[in-house]
Amino acid sequence: MSKATAETPAEVAADLQDERLIRDEGLGGALRGFGRRVRGGDLGSLPVVIGLIVIWVVFQVLNPNFLSANNLVNLTLQCAAIGTISIGIVLVLLLGQIDLSVGSVSGVSAAILGVGFTQLHWPLWATVIVAILAGAVIGYLYGLLFTRFGVPSFVITLAGLLGFLGLQLWILGPNSSINIPYDSWIVSFAQQTFLPPWAAYGLAVIAAGGMFLSDWRRNVRRRNAGLSEGSTAAVALKAGLLLVGLCIAVWYLSTDRGTGAMFLFFVVLVIVMNYLLTRTKWGRSVFAVGGSVEAARRAGIKVNRVFISVFILCSTFAAVGGLLAAARLASVGAGSGGTDTNLNAIAAAVIGGTSLFGGRGSAWSALLGILVIQSITNGLTLMNLDSSYRYMITGAVLLLAVIIDSLSRRSRASHGQA
Repeated sequence: MSKATAETPAEVAADLQDERLIRDEGLGGALRGFGRRVRGGDLGSLPVVIGLIVIWVVFQVLNPNFLSANNLVNLTLQCAAIGTISIGIVLVLLLGQIDLSVGSVSGVSAAILGVGFTQLHWPLWATVIVAILAGAVIGYLYGLLFTRFGVPSFVITLAGLLGFLGLQLWILGPNSSINIPYDSWIVSFAQQTFLPPWAAYGLAVIAAGGMFLSDWRRNVRRRNAGLSEGSTAAVALKAGLLLVGLCIAVWYLSTDRGTGAMFLFFVVLVIVMNYLLTRTKWGRSVFAVGGSVEAARRAGIKVNRVFISVFILCSTFAAVGGLLAAARLASVGAGSGGTDTNLNAIAAAVIGGTSLFGGRGSAWSALLGILVIQSITNGLTLMNLDSSYRYMITGAVLLLAVIIDSLSRRSRASHGQA
């Protein structure tokens, strides 16, 4: 996981020791280095992965239908819309900021889709573009208010939550609900489009091969720079495990309807954002600003541009998520982008491992976090329990995630001072 703050001499020495272990002892050194980082408080995604496994085991014991292929296909489709919104929340949290209006922004984009396509008879592709651009403009407005006037993001987006909810109702007018035609390509994409098994297996091979090639090239660059390189065996093992896991998932989902195109679209967005955050100058700037705004400014980073770009992306992802949600339901109404959307998108980012304190997190947090939240919702629905249990359990999991983050920060601080 990327770190924005400067490392202490002790942390640098520890990292160098881990690198020597990986170089000299291969897989054994890599495993010992991982264990050492965990003991030092760098837990990464480990807690959420363990938590997800526990949740799945518990619900499977309580209801044997939970891990059925049919239910898992439904679960993946349920994750896509709010998970897409959560990607934007991850970005603003990396800066130590917050966006409370993503639900309202997603509702505005859904309202534009419903009214523009069904009542104004705009071409569907043009309506989708207008809805996404509306989200980008909203994010740009947030960025200007934050950078020019210094208004806290909490206040800006809280005002946006109320204001854009009103805009959504104004766009809808007297229509309490607008149905989107089932034969439109956007509804078909969200509800009925699934990858054939051969295509899904092909993508699994490409994903594993891409991971191997990326890690192998990083090792080559480190070797050429005179730095210690990682174990090639460890790189191959990680890619092999990914390939096996993806192929098993594809096979199992294919026993029902298969891998949903909308869920694949969400995963692709996560992969793209992960690449931008970890392999580009912009991504390094995001982590730097999240770690220390003043230090980033002194390092020559255009801090205001980073803030504006992140707010734009956050609102854009909210708009895209709103379109996906509307397409999956094939309808738009006053309840589109309701309170649950805000709460679940923010909770997913935090539960997935993104720190509320800025500078630590990953685009994968959106995927892991939304899997946890939707697994809880899905499992309780199968057990015929009402939403009160879902709110309480999700709140407890969110609190636990923040506690783990706080404890890991303390552990890293004490480890660095030791």
